[in-house]
Formats: sequence, C-alpha cells, structure tokens
Amino acid sequence: MSNESDSNNNPVIARLAAIKTPVRISYLPVDSRGYPTPKFVDLVNGRPEFRVMNTEYLAKCVTKKQCWVCGKPLGRYMTFVVGPMCIITRTSSEPPSHLECGRYSAQACPFLSDPKRERVVEGMPDGAVQAGIGIKRNPGVVCLWTVSAYKVWRPEVDRGVLFRMSEPSSVEWFARGRPATYQEVDYAMLSGLPLLLELANKDGKDAVRDLEHLYKLARQYMPHEPE
Repeated sequence: MSNESDSNNNPVIARLAAIKTPVRISYLPVDSRGYPTPKFVDLVNGRPEFRVMNTEYLAKCVTKKQCWVCGKPLGRYMTFVVGPMCIITRTSSEPPSHLECGRYSAQACPFLSDPKRERVVEGMPDGAVQAGIGIKRNPGVVCLWTVSAYKVWRPEVDRGVLFRMSEPSSVEWFARGRPATYQEVDYAMLSGLPLLLELANKDGKDAVRDLEHLYKLARQYMPHEPE
C-alpha cells in the first residue's frame, strides 16, 4: 500500500505526515495507530502502553544520559518537555530529551497537542506510579526547557525520582502543535497557579511566599507579550 493511500485511510498518519520527523525518531517502532513508540513506553500484555513508563529505562536514562524519547545519547544540551507548573517548581517527573525529539513530541503527542484531551486513568495497570504529586489537568501548552545540567532527587514521601531543572539556555512554548502565544501561556500559568497554592498553603506562610517568588521568576520565560 502506498504512503498516499495510508494517509487517506489513517488520520493519524495523515496528521503526522505534516510534522517533520527527526531522524532519530524515524527509527522507532510504530504502534497500531501509526504513532512512533517512544523508548520510555512500557509494554502491557505485549502491547505498548503510552501511559506507563518503563522504570528500567528511566534508570538507564539517568545513568547513561540517553534521550527519554529516542534512546540515543544526549549531548551537552538536554531538553525537558514540561507543563507550566513545572516551570514554576523547576521540577520534572521525566528525564530530558534531544531538543528536536522534544519538539516532535510537542507537535505529535495527542495529549500535548490537544488542549481538550484529558488524561485517561481508567484501566491503568497495577504498579504504574509517578513520582511527586501529579497534576491531572491538561494545561493546553507545553514548554521545551533546555539545560546543560540537572539534578536527580528522591521525594521523601513518594516512590521514584524527580528531576530538578537548572536555568535554561533556551525556552520554547507550544500549543496545539505550533508555537504558543503569550495569551495561551499566560492563561495556563494563571489557571494552574491555584493548584500549587493549595499545596503551599498546607505547608505554611513561608511556602506560600516561596511559591510567589518562583511564580514571578517563571513568568520571565513566557513568550514575548504582544505590543
């Protein structure tokens, strides 16, 4: 069957055909829907389950400095694919990727590229856990936070590891699979802040004051405000 015929019969393939595929990602296996299967995806009953990370591969990414998406070695600069609340806390639950792999993820991933897409938690396999306190909402925007260094740490009350992101060498924002506007990022920041504030209030006034400071710092990395 030709590529043109595949595109006509499969909307996923048709959509992905409009996105430039990095060479590293082109070597990844493709699932039954037509999506490249990132290296971090675990197998459940022999099939890739995109909602479940492979914990063995997570450890490999940390120890061998491999890309979270394509599995190839990372260079000096590494890109975290995160939401706006992670920019405030400077924390990610996933290790970094190549910048081009992060860009592809921001454009191709159904959840990252569709603000209306919700996280599906029903039917999650037993033992599928995520470190830290996950925020279930879809913020509608995604940030590519590129760094030259990061730190790994273990939360006291949770299993797994988290990643403390350093100051970025570059920042890119995406929404709906294309560069995000100032208004889109501003709304995502403001609408998500109460979720962090609720947690900070439980820890007292100092935590709230620290959050306010981190929020102001995060807004320095928003897209340029329109004149």
